[in-house]
Amino acid sequence: MSAHVEGRVGQDALDRAWWLRVPATLLAPAAVFAALRDDSDEAARARQEPVAAIVGTAGVAASLASPVGRHLLNDPSYSTVVIPVWAFIGGTISALVAYWLLGGCLYYATRRLGSLGSYRRVRHVLAFACLPLALSLATFWPIRIAVYGTDLFRTGGDDFGRGDAIFGAFNLGFVAWSLLLLLLGVRAVHGWTWARSASAVALAAVAPVLVVLASTL
Repeated sequence: MSAHVEGRVGQDALDRAWWLRVPATLLAPAAVFAALRDDSDEAARARQEPVAAIVGTAGVAASLASPVGRHLLNDPSYSTVVIPVWAFIGGTISALVAYWLLGGCLYYATRRLGSLGSYRRVRHVLAFACLPLALSLATFWPIRIAVYGTDLFRTGGDDFGRGDAIFGAFNLGFVAWSLLLLLLGVRAVHGWTWARSASAVALAAVAPVLVVLASTL
């Protein structure tokens, strides 16, 4: 019984430690990603909830910026009530699919470059790298929605011109921040050079980029 209690206390401490590492990722990312080297079942279990929270929140933010989201209210049968429901459900599902597929691409790329790490650890690196996108849902998107309102979600509203371009640049900034964290995460976890880490990220991006290009043709 005592061993069980001690084990539970130890797991709770690990859980708290990984929740505390979520905001620390924005301040000291190298240390957080280095902690991901511990791929034990106990450590992986402790970071499951933070990973799920980051991925889901980032997915909602990505759904708001998607072409579908920007034209959602073009259909007169949709009301504004649909927007948060669609963003939450659609964004969460899309994020989970992307988490597993992009995690697979990154796993393949790192293995090709000599990594011996697990698919699970690669997915967790990817999840923590998405924290800026998750942060944008609480910082960037409330401001953008407050400025443009429902015009953001239909064609022909006030969300155009220089103001919208500036907001778009900020949104791309969050994306770039996430990519930088991913590069840093790959480097910190594997102890690789910047060039080798960048090669892994670039190789992982090949398949998604080809899919996006094919969809635009």
